[in-house]
Amino acid sequence: MNDLSRITQEEPRLIVEKKKSDARMPHVEDVDPELYTLIDRQREFERTTLKLIASENFASEAVMEATGSILGNKYAEGYPGARYYEGNEIIDEIEELARTRAKRIFGAEHANVQPYSGSPANLAVYRALLKPGDKVMGLPVTEGGHLTHGWPVNFSGTDYVSTPYSVNIQTGRVDYDALRMLARREQPRLIWVGGTAYPRAWDFAAAASIAHEVGAYLVADIAHIAGLVAGGAHPNPTALADVVSSTSHKTLRGPRGGFIMCKVLDRYQSRYHAETRRNLAQRIDRAVFPTLQGGPHINAIAGLAVALHEAESDAFKTYAAAVVANARTLGDALKGHGYRLVSGGTDTHLLLLDLRDETFSGKVAAQALARAGIIANFNMVPGDLRKPAVTSGIRLGSAAVTTRGMGAGEMSLIAGLMHRVLSNLESETSISSVRKDVAELCVGFPAPGYD
Repeated sequence: MNDLSRITQEEPRLIVEKKKSDARMPHVEDVDPELYTLIDRQREFERTTLKLIASENFASEAVMEATGSILGNKYAEGYPGARYYEGNEIIDEIEELARTRAKRIFGAEHANVQPYSGSPANLAVYRALLKPGDKVMGLPVTEGGHLTHGWPVNFSGTDYVSTPYSVNIQTGRVDYDALRMLARREQPRLIWVGGTAYPRAWDFAAAASIAHEVGAYLVADIAHIAGLVAGGAHPNPTALADVVSSTSHKTLRGPRGGFIMCKVLDRYQSRYHAETRRNLAQRIDRAVFPTLQGGPHINAIAGLAVALHEAESDAFKTYAAAVVANARTLGDALKGHGYRLVSGGTDTHLLLLDLRDETFSGKVAAQALARAGIIANFNMVPGDLRKPAVTSGIRLGSAAVTTRGMGAGEMSLIAGLMHRVLSNLESETSISSVRKDVAELCVGFPAPGYD
């Protein structure tokens, strides 16, 4: 067993008294004790570690109950009012509830809540709007974009012609003037905005102006920032983009799943087709089903409905603002310890440590932090000369620790704990000491459903 396995699997039991039988899962414990033990170990691990993975969060107990409900037993191929199975009258109401809430929160004309996750949602967008071989533009993975925005090893980079745009290496931000010049030259059919490791707010108005100028569709992937948009802590692209795709988890705190929002009709006549005002919503729906998927996961749709209901509360708006404030505080504290951040900071829930000038890689740093109970991920940064499996960066996110109730004081404390690890990577004694301090901190901030 390597050091990482030893620390993450065994040490929490030395720090926090082991809980007795989990009353929330008595049937799993009775029927499959082997699996129950694994789940219980993961629960204990997450109880005593800091979840700083930017794409993870803690769903509420209400969301988890809906997701684990009897709705997983129902097959509902098709859409409300047009199913291929009987007995879906109530299921139709559940899906309509989720769709209505999504439209209301984001100001969308149409919503499809059936995609199984974010990548399948984006695949449906491609199938609805493009033909194989069409040209697309997106931010590359190396600079904070997503695999499905045209990365060569993904379907989006093999089935379509990708001409990526870039961030300014000095500022770490998208240069929209440069994006406009590139779009004019390349004449793409679709432009993506959004990413997985871009810490700054997106200028959706500028991107929409560029897309309209060159006759391209603008698609905003808000998988990471959906909760911030819903809570009013980030600009909303729905009125400007032709299509908006998202996941249900991350900052929205829903179940694992995806959804797509769009206008009912095309807003303008594209140079790529003669028809004016084509039915965009119908093309999105057909791309999801029957083109790419079969029966939807109604239990996940129900969980999304709960998350959307929670997102309409004043408490969620307070949460979204706190997520951004915590990310900024964490970033400022890390800069105070001498670390560089991509773009100098953040406008969202995530930030990127730039370790290009350090002797250690992002991977080495992430593994050391994990042994100390600080769970993040190594990540490429703009101008990175290290390979993707090694990298020169660490991606951090504030959404999950904010859900646990942590605030500015805890962010400063976390930055100090990280510095203790990164400034003494060779000392397992120091890392073990931080691990104990992390577990002690976590005890005071229980996550929903973990205690």
